[in-house]
Amino acid sequence: MAHIDYYFATISPNTYLAGTRMEAVAAKHGADVTYRPLDIMALFGRTGGIPPGQRHESRQAYRLQELRRQAKKADLPINLHPAHWPTNPAPSSYALIAAQKAGGGDMGKLVFAMSRSCWADEKNIAEDDVIRAALEEAGFDPALADSGLLAGAEEYAANLEHAVAAGAFGAPFYIVDGTEHFWGQDRIDDLDQYLAGNL
Repeated sequence: MAHIDYYFATISPNTYLAGTRMEAVAAKHGADVTYRPLDIMALFGRTGGIPPGQRHESRQAYRLQELRRQAKKADLPINLHPAHWPTNPAPSSYALIAAQKAGGGDMGKLVFAMSRSCWADEKNIAEDDVIRAALEEAGFDPALADSGLLAGAEEYAANLEHAVAAGAFGAPFYIVDGTEHFWGQDRIDDLDQYLAGNL
């Protein structure tokens, strides 16, 4: 059985645009997934990237055009200038870590609900009520928003180190069995083909 390490950030627009397509691919091929939310801005700094707001204006303009086009392709609404971006991704990430440990809900749906809150629903995913609503929507106990905060903080930091060591440098980033890398929501079809043995 293949294993996918899924590196992502709850404030990443491309994590949002991935929707739950990766989960459908994993289910199709019987792959299991470890969700690894991380600090994407710190990852950029550690791997030679530059946060969006510090990029040259031509790169910033292209990013917005590409987000608009990719959202249309994915048939998802998007606000290119959300009211609560950037915001602190740590609280939502801690809740995701607690949910993965607790089980009982749909992790793909949870990641999507959190990222959609930022990029389509104009909500601040650093706020407890937003995190609780996403947990509940995905079938988890909303009280997970308040549980295991210390453990969540430790794993959140460890996920960044794990990502750097594994060769991840953006979000979403999928690594199959520790060796095959797929960067971006626009590479999910390639992930599918790889798991099928065609790439």
